[in-house]
Amino acid sequence: MRPSPTPSRRSGNGMDVSNIAVPLGDGVRVQAQRLRHQNGAGPVLVFLHESLGNIALWKQFPRRLAETTGLEALVYERRGYGASSDEPLPRPYDYLEQEGTVWLPRLLDALGIDEVILVGHSDGGSIALIAAAALGERVKGLVTMAAHTWADHLTLAGIRDMRRRYTEEGIREKLLRHHGERTDQLFYAWQDVWLDEDFHQSLDFKPWLDAIRCPAMIIQGNDDEYGVPEQVTRIVEGIGSRAEPAFMTETGHSPHLEQPDRVLSLIYDFLRVEIDQKSAIFS
Repeated sequence: MRPSPTPSRRSGNGMDVSNIAVPLGDGVRVQAQRLRHQNGAGPVLVFLHESLGNIALWKQFPRRLAETTGLEALVYERRGYGASSDEPLPRPYDYLEQEGTVWLPRLLDALGIDEVILVGHSDGGSIALIAAAALGERVKGLVTMAAHTWADHLTLAGIRDMRRRYTEEGIREKLLRHHGERTDQLFYAWQDVWLDEDFHQSLDFKPWLDAIRCPAMIIQGNDDEYGVPEQVTRIVEGIGSRAEPAFMTETGHSPHLEQPDRVLSLIYDFLRVEIDQKSAIFS
């Protein structure tokens, strides 16, 4: 089956924005949004959202990065999120690997997208690391923000505190607008797997990091409440000379929302220096 599009609209900057439901086989459909320039060329920016995110919660960041770079963009909702199909629950310990090695490649194939630059936040950053290894030469660049490759003490403390905030500070009501009747099961699926000691033991990113061959920028806020700085340094060490760390001052877990102008500048300079000189992606 082909993707089912809704009518596209033209944004204020002349980009075409279309929302599509994409069948991926095995009864799975994911909701996606494409942002296209009239004369688009080069790799497509692919955005992978965080553990409680969806298309809308990226806010204006994908559009602004597409405008800044002149590249087209794809934003999508993983299984269980937003308007996409349900996911099997409880989550298997290899759910991150499944998203990076099975469902994202299927999505790109379904849309005929050959070359990509992956931009992932939090869980989406972890999935982007796996996908960068699995997709090989199709990935021309990788940017992660607040990616995690193990459950450190800040990760666990932040997740436990989120359970309190979910019920006491109105977070549940905000998420209901984005995930509807699946909100509670989505929230507790995330909580349950990340607080499971057996899941912690199953995490092994070394083979994935070893296999990444593209340039990578690994971003984290110095005040990230969900991850220690060693999350960045270990990822960079695992990838090797192709990766560079970027620590942002006065920034927490969501750099693209807290400091969007700084992040846009960081990514633009990274792409211009590390990728454009090799493949001329910017005209």
